[in-house]
Amino acid sequence: MPEFKKCSMCSALWKSREDFISDPEIVLNGYKADFESLDYGLFLFTHEKEGCCSTLAVEVGDFKDLYQGQVYSERKTGGPECPRYCKDEHQLARCKAKCECAYVRELMQMLK
Repeated sequence: MPEFKKCSMCSALWKSREDFISDPEIVLNGYKADFESLDYGLFLFTHEKEGCCSTLAVEVGDFKDLYQGQVYSERKTGGPECPRYCKDEHQLARCKAKCECAYVRELMQMLK
């Protein structure tokens, strides 16, 4: 079985997504949106292990099945309802807009 993620800095290995999510040294600190395909956006995690502090990027699609809520079909990016959170890599807040991107913001709440 292939590993879920390997740290390129210290070579720490997480065999499963569950191991990765539950590791207290893994901290979500950013999101880089891909507006062409939301599943290819990147969640940015810091490996807060002493001597490492590497940033690990994991595609949104690797966590999509964890979200069981409503997924909207219309994108509201840049419109009057949009707080523009997805354009700020370090903004991890929940978004109230009924937008196609909203499920990604909810996933972030689950991963924090």
